Amino acid sequence: MNHHRATALLAAASLLALAGCSSGSGSTAASTSSASAPATSATAPATSAAPPSAASSAPAPASSTAPSVAPSATAAEPAAKTTITVDCEPAKTQKQLRADWEADVKTFQAAHPLITIKSVDTDPCVNPATFNAKLKAGQVTNVFYVYNTDAQDVINKGQALDIQSYASSIPGLSDIIPAVKGVFQKGGTTDGDLYGLPRKNYTLGLVYNRDLFKKAGLDPNSPPTTWADVIKDAKAISALGNGVIGYADYSAGNTGGWHFTAEMYSQGGDVTADGKTADFNNAKGTAVLNNLHQMRWVDNSMGTKQLLGYDDLNQMMASGKLGMHIGAPDQVQRDHDNFKASYTMIGMGPMPGGASTLLGGDGYLFNTKDTPDQVKAGLLWLEFQNLTPGQGQFNYARASAEKAGVGLPEPAIWTGDFAAQDTAAKDKYRTIPAENFAPYVTDTPKLKGNVEPPNAQAVYADLDKVMSEVLTNKNADIAGLLKSHAASVSKLLVAAPKPPA
Repeated sequence: MNHHRATALLAAASLLALAGCSSGSGSTAASTSSASAPATSATAPATSAAPPSAASSAPAPASSTAPSVAPSATAAEPAAKTTITVDCEPAKTQKQLRADWEADVKTFQAAHPLITIKSVDTDPCVNPATFNAKLKAGQVTNVFYVYNTDAQDVINKGQALDIQSYASSIPGLSDIIPAVKGVFQKGGTTDGDLYGLPRKNYTLGLVYNRDLFKKAGLDPNSPPTTWADVIKDAKAISALGNGVIGYADYSAGNTGGWHFTAEMYSQGGDVTADGKTADFNNAKGTAVLNNLHQMRWVDNSMGTKQLLGYDDLNQMMASGKLGMHIGAPDQVQRDHDNFKASYTMIGMGPMPGGASTLLGGDGYLFNTKDTPDQVKAGLLWLEFQNLTPGQGQFNYARASAEKAGVGLPEPAIWTGDFAAQDTAAKDKYRTIPAENFAPYVTDTPKLKGNVEPPNAQAVYADLDKVMSEVLTNKNADIAGLLKSHAASVSKLLVAAPKPPA
């Protein structure tokens, strides 16, 4: 895959999406679990160009849980009774999301009596450490979840089914942002054969606790936009004491490498300049690690508990003990659903630094052993659950009635009519204060959007070691770490699977 070409396509599509969406565009009504987990790439951003109004934050009454937008003509039906397995069913601990999923399966099967959906409970939806082994052993479901960073690798290895011959039957396919759809096309280009469909996308920014900002004497409507201000505000927040931490970051489970990459982007740098050689052993890489060292060891604003993984930051934020961390809007949903965080407590600003931010997402591919009827059944399910305004994950009427989150500024999957329908429905049923995300919505479009590096999961695992060393060793050799890991990451980049000719 030509990552420079993909980035150019993405940047163009992202700007169009941002300019064309209103303040309500983007979020899902019922996020399943790890939408913004480390390991996603090449999606459009999840923000809008115009700041939301405070008046739009009040939830509208939800008199019905029926879809607010009628579905369009659907993809082809299977010819005979067909059963498909689908993963990424919400975990039992996510009681409402699980109930909504099960209700959607029941509704879908009633509308399509030839199809039986067998859901597979997975949380997180992908474990990077075992994903490739499951693929190789043929243990993935008929319709299987994939991080965007993994999609091209899977396609290039022949581990997903080419579904291009079914593309003309998929309603709304032309309304999907080209760069978002391109993630699931051969070669990562908009003219390659289709292998799957998107579910979500995200843009990283700064998640922060508005209550702690107020207590620390900071303006909750003006989160920091530079790393110098992040450091200053983290120190002020940690000075509150009582176990409060100003800023936290990842350093385990591939999440540390994911955030190191994002923080390189925020400095105007990159992990790789050409897709083949590491490009972080420089002043920008040094700045990323020096910022962390300052907060961890000099200001003591990051706390002593380190080697944090994905949900650690969610738990800390929801507990009211964490001031700031890098994340995506869907993490706010997870904070609320899994850890009982108040929507009014959490705000978001743009990625600090003013240069770039990291884009990502996820979706589904098809098992190479699928029959034609299983492909048809899978396309119908994905259309219903993930790609129709007012249905499935976009059933805002239901979400509002359940007092779930409606109004997060992601994902921006569509352009055109589908985007307009989604925006209107979201604004009608909004439950999340729009003003809490105004800084993010206003300023994110000003940043360059970067996709993730080739062989991203392996790169992230390697860079976890850089993050963990700096955050657990006061005397870490920053220059030595950057030099040695630039060499090891360069080897991983060379080893990245290439698109077939």
